[in-house]
Amino acid sequence: MFTGLIETTGTLLAITPTAGATRITIASPTLTARLNTGDSIAVNGVCLTALSIEPNAFPPRFSADLAAETIARTTLTHLRPDAVVNLELPTPAGSPLGGHVVQGHVDGTATLLSLSAITPDQPETDWRLRIQLPDVLTRYVVPQGSITIEGISLTVASIEGTEVEVAIIPHTYAATSLHTLTPGSPLNIEVDVLGKYAERQHSPDRFQLTEEYLIANGY
Repeated sequence: MFTGLIETTGTLLAITPTAGATRITIASPTLTARLNTGDSIAVNGVCLTALSIEPNAFPPRFSADLAAETIARTTLTHLRPDAVVNLELPTPAGSPLGGHVVQGHVDGTATLLSLSAITPDQPETDWRLRIQLPDVLTRYVVPQGSITIEGISLTVASIEGTEVEVAIIPHTYAATSLHTLTPGSPLNIEVDVLGKYAERQHSPDRFQLTEEYLIANGY
C-alpha cells in the first residue's frame, strides 16, 4: 500500500504498444536504483509493476506494462513524452502513515476545473484546486475527508454536487506534477477505500436488520 506522500517526480520517456501490452517508460534518477524487477511503484496514483530497470542508462529509467483495465480506467495513456509524473514506493510495514491508506487502484478520472493561487503576488502561496468528479464517486467524498488526486493524498475542503475543492500548500504544488497541469487536464482519482468498504458492508444485499443485530447493538 501507499500513503499518497509523493517521494519524487519522474519524466515520461515513452508509451509503446507491444504485442502483449502497452509499455510505459519513465526516467527517475532518484528511485530507479532502489527498484528491483517486480517491485510495485505508484505512477500518478496507479500501482504498477517495475520492469526493465536500467539504473545505468542516461537518464536512469524503468518500465511497466499497462493492462487493458489500467488503460481504460486511468489517464496514463493520455500523457505525452516529457510529462511530469508523481512517483511513490510502497510504505514498509510499521512505518508512520503520513497521508492516508492509498491502494494505487484508481476508481476513475476527474477533470481539473481550476488551480488558483490564493495570494498571486507572493513568491510562495497556497493554491485552491477544483475538480469535477464523476457522479458515481461523489458519495465517497466528504468535507475534511481524504481523496487521492494524481497519487497525492489531499484533504477535501468542500464539495458541491460533483465539484470538489482542495487546498494545496506551496510544497505540494512545487514538488509534484500539479504545477504542470492546466484546466481541462484529466486526473486519476482514488477515493477513500474505508468509505467503499463501509458502503459494501451495509449494502442491502449484505445487511439485514435482525433481532440478533438489534440485541448485539444495544437496542
